[in-house]
Parts: sequence; C-alpha cells; structure tokens
Amino acid sequence: MARRKPWEVSDELWAVIEPLLPKHERRFRHPGRKRIDDRKTLQGVLFVLYTGVQWEFLPQELGFGSGPTCWRRLAEWQKAGVWEELQRVLLDGLRAADRLDFSRATIDASHVQAKRGRGSPKVGPSPVDRARPGSKHHVLTDARGTPLRVSLTGGHRHDVTQLLPLVDGLPPVRGKRGRPRRKPRTLYADRGYDYDIYRRRLRERGITPKIARRGQPHGSGLGKVRWVAESAIAWLHGPRRLRTRWEARDDMHDAFLQLAHCMVLARKNPAF
Repeated sequence: MARRKPWEVSDELWAVIEPLLPKHERRFRHPGRKRIDDRKTLQGVLFVLYTGVQWEFLPQELGFGSGPTCWRRLAEWQKAGVWEELQRVLLDGLRAADRLDFSRATIDASHVQAKRGRGSPKVGPSPVDRARPGSKHHVLTDARGTPLRVSLTGGHRHDVTQLLPLVDGLPPVRGKRGRPRRKPRTLYADRGYDYDIYRRRLRERGITPKIARRGQPHGSGLGKVRWVAESAIAWLHGPRRLRTRWEARDDMHDAFLQLAHCMVLARKNPAF
C-alpha cells in the first residue's frame, strides 16, 4: 500500500473536519459558479503548507482549485475559528485514546525569519540579529511532546509574555469520564522564563513551576524533560511554509501555524 502524502486528507479525518466548516447554501436563482469542493481546497492549502510553493504556482492538474481560491478558503476558515475548534476535537480524541499526559507540561519558542510583512504587528527584529526581522512560534506541550497550544508573536517579544496566555488558553480537554482537564500539574521551562512573578502566578493556578534559574550552572536535569518542547517545534516546522514567514498578513501566517498544529495532533491519533 502506497504511503499517503501529507496533504491528502483521509476519510476518517475528513469526517471530523467537515462538520466544523461553515455551510454555504447555493442560491436557487442566479446560483453562479459552483463552489469547489471543500475537501479539495483543504488539500490544496495543505499542499502549499507542506511544499512551500507560492499560491499562484499551485499545480492545477492536482484538482485542488486555483491558488487564490485556496487562499480565500483558508482566510474564511481562519476567521470562522475552524482550527481552534478542530484542535479541541482532536485533543479530546487523543485523551480518549490515552495519548495525553497532563502530569507535566513544557513551553518553548522559536524564531522564524520574515521575508514579507515586515510592517505587521507580529513581526519584529530578532533578539540575536536585529537586521533579520521575524516572528516567534510559541508552543505548550504535554509530557509526551504533544502540542496543546500554539501562538504567534513578533520576533521582538519576550518568550515569557506568552506563558500565561498559553496556559490560560488551553481548552478543557474531554474524552474520558469525569471533569475535563484544564491544566497540567507541573510546568517546565528554560531560563528565558525565569521570573518569580510568573512562578507565583502559576502557583495561583495550581501549577507547580519547574523553571531553570539564571546564573546557576547547567546540569539541573530539567533538560531531560524540556526536550519534548523542542521536538514539538520541529514537528510544527516540518512543513516548509512555516520555516520562513512569507505571509504579509498576521492572520494568514497564524492560520498556517494553527493548521500545522491540527495536522500534528491528527498524526498522533491512531484513528487517523
């Protein structure tokens, strides 16, 4: 059996995605041109995400529709909040399959260079090379490295600014009997998050902080736990479109980031 290409959507995954998409009833009078199938356009968006090809060069022979059509469909779904709702469903499925571990969480961030959108609010100078503006991808993972939440900021924003938004933005994860899980027991982070005020705020939320301190020698052993966050970032940056920012609009780059998050969750679920 041939291996499925990453932009091909399986029947099982499409059965989960289709109910979340906005519905469009065709007019009886003056119906206009027939709307291209949502599944095909989604595969076109995924083709751009994984290959990094420009929208206008999307191969027409693949049957995914034109590049501008796929771009508009991605913008529509991003505005409708489809990816956040899909992440909720996929996280519930992973917990039902016993593939999530909330005993601890890790957080980290990665800088990507921006070729376009340099005047956008979520593009800023790199902290190590101010001549190379870019954006930051922040990720919160469970103990196994499964991304629970991702966010986008400018490259000049400090990593710690997204600590509480990521923790508070974690949706209630169902999938098992009893109360849904809303937070991990422990959170691990590197020295970039070394601020006592954020330790106190985590404790107020019932989370035990395990954050490396500046000025202390290496060898604390925390890195043996934190590496899963770097692994999650590597999974998110597997698609070529996310290794360098080519989108002028913040919402479109965030749409690719959230979609990549959904595909990582789907890949970790044995049902898909």
